[in-house]
Amino acid sequence: MLACVAGLSLTGCNSDKGAPKAPTQKAADAAGDKTLATGLGDDSKFAAAIKQAGLEPALAGPTPYTLLEPDDKAFAKLPAGAMDRLMKPEGRKELTAILTTHVLPGTMLIADIGKAIDASGGKAQIRTLGGETLVATRNGDRIQFADTSGTIASVTGGDDERSNGIIHHIDAVLMPGK
Repeated sequence: MLACVAGLSLTGCNSDKGAPKAPTQKAADAAGDKTLATGLGDDSKFAAAIKQAGLEPALAGPTPYTLLEPDDKAFAKLPAGAMDRLMKPEGRKELTAILTTHVLPGTMLIADIGKAIDASGGKAQIRTLGGETLVATRNGDRIQFADTSGTIASVTGGDDERSNGIIHHIDAVLMPGK
């Protein structure tokens, strides 16, 4: 499902004209068989949402991605009943749109995102797998992502290397445009 989206890139960065960057052999060796899917664990709301949307097989495959994983506190900030509605079969399309806003093609370490921000005069536009554009900026020593609705998510932990990508932990749920 995720693999069928093509032509997405990190703009404002000079690396390979935005082509998805595969994880380094060192990262793959360090991660072993720990994929993005297994790196989410079983008890987070994000992991449950990934499973409900049917995205887990794509995150267990060989295609490299960078995940912006909201913590459970971020999901608690959603309007009352939102997660219950999204986790129902009739909410799957909207849930998938939200989740793919948190998936970036290729692997991007925090340092890569920082370089893109610096090279772009303080704001780097990053395309997501869902076709959205996030704006990455710095706030002091933190990297932040803003979606088109104005939600700002700060990276609270990053560079969690997996055999098929990277996980960065964020403190807000980013939303697709309407």
